[in-house]
Amino acid sequence: MEEIIRTEYSELMQKSYIDYAMSVIISRALPDVRDGLKPVQRRTLYDMHELGTYFDRPYRKSARIVGDTMGKYHPHGDSSIYDALVVMAQDFKKGQTLVDGHGNFGSIEGDGAAAMRYTEARLMKITQEVYLKDLDKDVIDFVPNFDETEKEPEVLPVRIPNLLVNGADGIAVGMATSIPPHNLAEVADAVKAYIRNKDLTVSELMKYLKGPDFPTGGSIVNQNDLKEIYETGVGKIRIRGKVEVEKGKNGKQYLVITEIPYPMVGANIGKFLCDVADLVEKRLTTDIIDISNQTSKEGIRIVLELKRGADVEQLKNLLFKKTRLEDTFGVNMLAVVNGRPETLNLCQILDNFVDFRFELATRKYQTLLAKELERKEVQEGLIRAVDVIDLIIEILRGSKNQQQVRDCLTMGVTEGIRFRHKSSEKQAKQLAFTQRQATAILDMRLAKLIGLELEALLKENRETEKKIERYETILNDYDAMADVLLDDLDSIKKEYGRPRRTTLETAEEIVLEEPKEEEIEMVFLMDRFGYARAVDVPTYERNREAADAENRTVFRCMSSDKICLFTDTGMMHTVRAKDVPLKKFREKGTPIDNLGNYSSENERLVLTAPMSEIKKQKLVFVSMRGMTKVVDGTEFDVSKRTIAATKLSDPEDRLVFIGNADQGEFLVLQTKNGCFIRFATSEIPEKKKGAVGVRGIRLEKDDVTEAGYLITSGNEMQIEYGGRMLSLNHLKLSKRDGKGVKAKK
Repeated sequence: MEEIIRTEYSELMQKSYIDYAMSVIISRALPDVRDGLKPVQRRTLYDMHELGTYFDRPYRKSARIVGDTMGKYHPHGDSSIYDALVVMAQDFKKGQTLVDGHGNFGSIEGDGAAAMRYTEARLMKITQEVYLKDLDKDVIDFVPNFDETEKEPEVLPVRIPNLLVNGADGIAVGMATSIPPHNLAEVADAVKAYIRNKDLTVSELMKYLKGPDFPTGGSIVNQNDLKEIYETGVGKIRIRGKVEVEKGKNGKQYLVITEIPYPMVGANIGKFLCDVADLVEKRLTTDIIDISNQTSKEGIRIVLELKRGADVEQLKNLLFKKTRLEDTFGVNMLAVVNGRPETLNLCQILDNFVDFRFELATRKYQTLLAKELERKEVQEGLIRAVDVIDLIIEILRGSKNQQQVRDCLTMGVTEGIRFRHKSSEKQAKQLAFTQRQATAILDMRLAKLIGLELEALLKENRETEKKIERYETILNDYDAMADVLLDDLDSIKKEYGRPRRTTLETAEEIVLEEPKEEEIEMVFLMDRFGYARAVDVPTYERNREAADAENRTVFRCMSSDKICLFTDTGMMHTVRAKDVPLKKFREKGTPIDNLGNYSSENERLVLTAPMSEIKKQKLVFVSMRGMTKVVDGTEFDVSKRTIAATKLSDPEDRLVFIGNADQGEFLVLQTKNGCFIRFATSEIPEKKKGAVGVRGIRLEKDDVTEAGYLITSGNEMQIEYGGRMLSLNHLKLSKRDGKGVKAKK
């Protein structure tokens, strides 16, 4: 029988969304503070370990690794697994690569990796030795996979703080993590210092861990901000690329970029080249003759050829200020701690890792101790067995089955066993081996048992007792375990440490003195085809009559002004006056479409005017549905290049007229069916640009407003209508929102 559960829909949605968000945060996007890995990375590395793709074995197809990982541990699609595999193999993204990729695994310039069916991979030596070692020593817990058919590690037994060494980035629901990579040797030194003294402050730790170390090198120029970033876990790091000056033949100079900021990795290298080209095109610099990207597998090399006498320092500052040669890396050290996302500072990251390492070491040496105790038990049993070797052989020969021998060896039970001498039976009743010792005796071949060398056995037993003593000391003495961890870090640092790539400095914010553009007065001209150009004032004055006759829009403005383009869709686009090409009078202009966001295919211009004039006016808006309003021109003085100038009554409505309310005492509206209405401009209320306005004329069902006219009582305005001239001033004066009068043709 079905049961209907009644619940509040909003509560159900809220609970479902929270469950989804937490799933993304914990199971997908954020790394664990202990091993510094996201679930997809952890599962991929573990699967490679299970497949046996070790560093000293042949490569395996990436498709095999991805398929196996998806089928066993990560059922969220192959692309996420392969993307994780690729990133772990890219030395320009990771401080320490964890996967050894064979084939096309992408490039620093943003080229994608080849399809997984073409590439191969295997584990790096450091991954096998430092990230996956000791999995067989019961150091971490295994949990069921998604369908409970396999077991997967809850966390990997990583021996270095991977969260710092490789950094992390991920976007969850409502939160994101961004942790920069660090130098392995420096991180190891910081962990060693923290193990010795957990009361160290961030400033003291920074004597060992100087700052982030990006795989692309570069220079961090706000070193003084690092202390606050490490104390709070959030902040911004400013990184500059490395620029060198090279001398060429004939006195030529070249600026060569050999290291780039970490955020520039990928498509941003191409963006940088375009930005440099823009600097030349906009004449912000005339020192660059040519630019070439000579980047290869050997490293970054972007060459700028300079003209003779170029100001190199000024050009460097220009590149740092106007391009991504100086970029910002946002730090947000967010990680999962005990199943919850937390923003951590440097001390908290190290504290969590050190606790994790002590837990791993405790479980490891407990496992090793248990194995050595078992070995000692067996060894002691074999040593005792040597003394009664003849008796054991007699028991073996006189027994009918293995169970009789086992019972005799462990409990002295002699029933059913034939002895050659009564004394042997008496001795047998005194035997008291353990089950493990009895099993070891039974598992050994007779020839080996007879030829057992007591001295070798005793020596092995002494070594076992030394190990037991050492393991017990490590487990019972904090300092002894700390020494083990310190030695381990030393060995990792010695084998895998490398010099720092990113330099640290404190540099002043670049203040670039840009040459001020000369402000000139110009005349804007736009013909009926939408081609716009500007001419200087003397040229216009000499050709005033032709200019006014040939162009539909003519006005004066300053080069610092903006040109406002109001369209019938209710939008306003702006074009900087200095972007309008300054031409000779008879030269062809540039389509106005090419200068801004305006598109002549979808929009029709209603008004074109300079912003300096618009700001001083009260604008009257008239739409096709007969809606009118007045808007203060200052509302249109905004920084955005495109804004909504008005709100239309419906999607089919269009603007038909915009005028200056101060220049018209009356507004006349004309409809398609020949209805005219004249009313005072003062009747139109002033509204905000986001308002629809009020109705100016009542339209018949199939009628629309075609035009609007602003007139004054002193100046008569006539229009041609129906083959004759119609005086608008003589139209009957009405109230706004009337039906108007129909003009005779």
